[in-house]
Amino acid sequence: MDIPWWGLLPFVVMLGTIALAPLVPATAHVWERNSVKLGVALVLGVPVAVWMWFGFDHHLVLHSLQEYAQFIALLFSLYVVSGGLFLAGDIRATPRNNTIMLAIGGVLASFIGTTGAAMLLIRPLLNINREREHKVHTVVFTILLVANCGGLLTPLGDPPLYIGLMRGVPFTWTLGLWPQWLFISALLLLTYYGQERFYYSKESEFATSWDEASLTPLALRGSLNIVWFAVIIGSVALLGEHTWLKIALQLGAAAASYFIGDRAIRVQDNEFTWHPIIEVAVLFIGIFLAMIPALEFLRAHAGQLPLNEYTLFGFTGALSGLLDNAPTYLTFFEMSTQLSLPDMPTVAGVPSLYLSAVSLGAVTCGALTYIGNGPNFMVKSVAEERGIDMPSFGGYVGWTLRYLIPILAAMVLIFLSSGAPIPLLLGIILAALVVGDALRLTLTHPLPQLT
Repeated sequence: MDIPWWGLLPFVVMLGTIALAPLVPATAHVWERNSVKLGVALVLGVPVAVWMWFGFDHHLVLHSLQEYAQFIALLFSLYVVSGGLFLAGDIRATPRNNTIMLAIGGVLASFIGTTGAAMLLIRPLLNINREREHKVHTVVFTILLVANCGGLLTPLGDPPLYIGLMRGVPFTWTLGLWPQWLFISALLLLTYYGQERFYYSKESEFATSWDEASLTPLALRGSLNIVWFAVIIGSVALLGEHTWLKIALQLGAAAASYFIGDRAIRVQDNEFTWHPIIEVAVLFIGIFLAMIPALEFLRAHAGQLPLNEYTLFGFTGALSGLLDNAPTYLTFFEMSTQLSLPDMPTVAGVPSLYLSAVSLGAVTCGALTYIGNGPNFMVKSVAEERGIDMPSFGGYVGWTLRYLIPILAAMVLIFLSSGAPIPLLLGIILAALVVGDALRLTLTHPLPQLT
């Protein structure tokens, strides 16, 4: 299919608008309105869909709309059901307890989605730490681990992996990424624990005493929503190509959670609003339509690009951090279907090593900026509502350059090098430096003694 190069422009403009409009003072306030986002999405997406329908192949448009319906139904249902669960209570906000909370969130992210896990965890985590004076690092590492890297094990974890499932990647394939998931999660948690020891040692005696005096037992409220989570997970894992039945079950679970569940939990405890999921829905209709010719163009020209496991991770990761990780994953997934590796098994038409690189880049590097993955801004907004002075866009990037990039670089060198000795050695050295820095902070900052 001979798509002209200018057919990519609406897709580029769409992604560029998503990335830049919130950052430019002249457009930032206007861009907050979902009606404006919908207008931009339709202006850029609908003409492309009409052009592709009448000028090329209308089946491409129908297929894209079906994928959009599956994509939004899953995100919507996870978002609604997670809004009905709340962890009440208050435990001591110690480095150990906070690290355990993040570890739990990192596991949950793969099974209830990064959006669901982040929204489920962030408010209880902030409640537990409300007496603490130093909390920014906890929110940042929640974004890194729970809102992004933790969602690597199943297609439920992160939107890019769900798109892969829709493109033919088996549901259980991502479970094979558990060594990379464990490596990244362990180093992030170790790094966070070191940071926690550093900041906890700087807490005032008043803050630690207040924390000790404010303890109440933990209790999970709205536990019926666990059943609705199970329905959603089962629909994705078991229904395969039964698209509309799958969507119906997911929306039914969301409706049951919303209308049967306790409204006090949703409205008062979780401060539930529709704005975030509406924002995702209106933006992605434009993305899914505008990227139809872009995907066809890339499919036709993929063989001309210098792609291997390293460049695929790099390209996918860089664009996932600067734009959005779901369409970025799809772009490089499609490009990888045109590549081959001798003696390398394929998964959904992609060499397995390349699919690993694209999946790892999209999921983990969505954490590089606030705009890389949907939950990032949601977590930031909740924290700022609680009075936490979060880093600016550039300030947050500084955190990721310091604490995330070295871990991802070590992971790539160790797990994508196919056993080559020099990259493997460099990766081990880099991982050792990360571990050493965390241990240094831990050993040089003892926990204060409560009086």
